[in-house]
Amino acid sequence: MPTPALRNAMTIDVEDYFQVSAFAAHIRPQDWPGIPGRVEGNVERILALLEPAGVHATFFTLGWIAERYPAMVRRILAHGHELASHGYAHQRASAQSRAEFAADVGASKGILEQIGGQAVLGYRAPSFSIGAANLWALDTLQRAGYRYSSSIYPIRHDHYGMPDAPRFACYPNGAGGLLELPISTVRLWRRNLPAGGGGYFRLLPYALSRWCLRRINGRDGQAGIFYFHPWELDPDQPRPPGLGVKTRFRHYLNLRRMEQRVGALTRDFRWDRIDRIFLGTP
Repeated sequence: MPTPALRNAMTIDVEDYFQVSAFAAHIRPQDWPGIPGRVEGNVERILALLEPAGVHATFFTLGWIAERYPAMVRRILAHGHELASHGYAHQRASAQSRAEFAADVGASKGILEQIGGQAVLGYRAPSFSIGAANLWALDTLQRAGYRYSSSIYPIRHDHYGMPDAPRFACYPNGAGGLLELPISTVRLWRRNLPAGGGGYFRLLPYALSRWCLRRINGRDGQAGIFYFHPWELDPDQPRPPGLGVKTRFRHYLNLRRMEQRVGALTRDFRWDRIDRIFLGTP
């Protein structure tokens, strides 16, 4: 039975399979234009999956993708979803200087707003790459006109994470600053465990993810924030040569089950866009 009261935030990080950070050592950004894209077809699958369930979501979209698929961006908006920024070319915020980051988030916001014809309020850093060492990025985002970020993941991970960060919506720089919306976690055994999507959602049994979200809604009394990528619904995507065992495991595990599992989420919980849940937009 669906959880009746709280709405959770469904979010999608719109990037193509060859743009993931784990492939950076194998596929150079300068080679991206020559690689046949699959993101447009995969986003169509997502729209078709969410529409019958009446689910509206937030699509964190790369500026690079939006430039090449403007019709896709407009279809996302036409289906009633929120358009937000994922940066321009999937560069980690932690690998950029302050000037580079400001240029990146400003460019992506401008591209998305020009194509979509409406304000872009939210940003998510590629690979959740805002943490203790670069919290200055939140001020940069606010100056660029963003109202919220979903970029700090309060877990311990080998590539990202800020385990001591708050688990739920907060203003890291105080009231009036940028609103930070972490991906969902559950607190067990004195540590935060991931409960909001990504590879963990494909690796672990669906029943465990459902239990975690119910615990967040019920025991914590908070809205969950869940995310996935279009390429996670694409088991037939090309496989670049030379990938390590860990990368292959993380990227390709249970892709064929992903669409079914996301469909189960739409039936078991209530979902909406980030801006409606946390900013109160119509």
